[in-house]
Amino acid sequence: MYTSYYLCRYNFSYANKSIRDEFGFSYEDMSAILFWNFVAYGCGQIVNGLITDRLGGKRAMLIGAFGTVTANILFGAASFWGILGLFMTLWGINGYVQAFGAPGFIKINSSWFSEKQRGTFAGIFGFMINLGRFFANQFLPILLAGGIFWGMWHIPPHHWRWLFWIPAGIATVVAILLAICVKDTPEECGYHGLFKGEADHADANVKGDLKEVFHQIVTNRVVWIMAGAYACTGAVRQSIDQWFPTYFQVVHHLDMKSAAFQWLGFLIPFVASAGSFLSGWASDYFFNSRRAPVAAIVYILEVVVLLAATQVATVNWAILFFVLISFTANSTHSLLGPAAAMDIGGRKAAAFASGCIDAFQYFGAAIAIKGLGWILDNKGFGWYFYYLIPFGILGGILMYSIAHRMSLKKGAH
Repeated sequence: MYTSYYLCRYNFSYANKSIRDEFGFSYEDMSAILFWNFVAYGCGQIVNGLITDRLGGKRAMLIGAFGTVTANILFGAASFWGILGLFMTLWGINGYVQAFGAPGFIKINSSWFSEKQRGTFAGIFGFMINLGRFFANQFLPILLAGGIFWGMWHIPPHHWRWLFWIPAGIATVVAILLAICVKDTPEECGYHGLFKGEADHADANVKGDLKEVFHQIVTNRVVWIMAGAYACTGAVRQSIDQWFPTYFQVVHHLDMKSAAFQWLGFLIPFVASAGSFLSGWASDYFFNSRRAPVAAIVYILEVVVLLAATQVATVNWAILFFVLISFTANSTHSLLGPAAAMDIGGRKAAAFASGCIDAFQYFGAAIAIKGLGWILDNKGFGWYFYYLIPFGILGGILMYSIAHRMSLKKGAH
């Protein structure tokens, strides 16, 4: 289900240039559409995370699926009018309803995984995200420009509105399967006592009291340090994910049907999945399920890669550095979002912990994207990588500040 959410989110990055060309929008106009999407998503993460801890993950994911399907259909239909304010409103609505997805997914899996398996689960979480991105990167460019999909099906060029309508249809089918097949907890399937001795799994009731959950998360200082670092992750991750097709089209004049672009579309989600899995696995097996030390190391690596990327001259080097940046950004994304949130919140408060932390990923992304739009209009893509470096530095400092902690629970060291 969450894979199909991403099809209904990352479609915008491929429609970006076509929308701008058709209606004469500036880079800053396109960034404004993304800005409201990220702000709405961030606010939705906080509100919906709290709601999800009460409703349960399955209901939350179905609400989000209905919302994102509707928003994508309407966004495609808005192509007949071409009004910037309408695009901003609809993509903002899509951001809010999509914010039921991650809390719902994390809420369900906090029940299905042991406390010592959650870092590895974060890798699976990252893989599902990147599976959606992989399919989007392979299918949507061909749907837009025309070509042979996976060497089997010839697809003629389509108007960009179909990049929103077809993912909405896919998400509808998956939502029906979710409604039929998924259970919130192992106990609902008849499995009891799977994780004996773990305090977090001792109580079969996973629906938290709203007041108790709110107090538990909001008063935990580590949540807000994680949130600050996650804002830095979001700034880099979304600046790469939302603008890389436009970057290669404008700077290197790369055709979406070219082999190089297809390789790029494969490699970005592939290494992102590898980064998600390896960082989560390393935190579980080498750092005793501590997320901060691994995240601090990855942020340092990200800064080094961004500095090297500023010297990019050829399309092949550009592809390499985009792939490496995606590796680092998605490693911290999976560590600080699902894994750390489940560590802090447990089964009863995982969704709200995730919502608070993940919200700041998108607040950071909103601010960064807004600034990036101005940079691209006024300075050009030559400043692109320089602009992202401070976010990597700040993220590394924040994670280093709590790297010594043995637990992310309130008051624990």
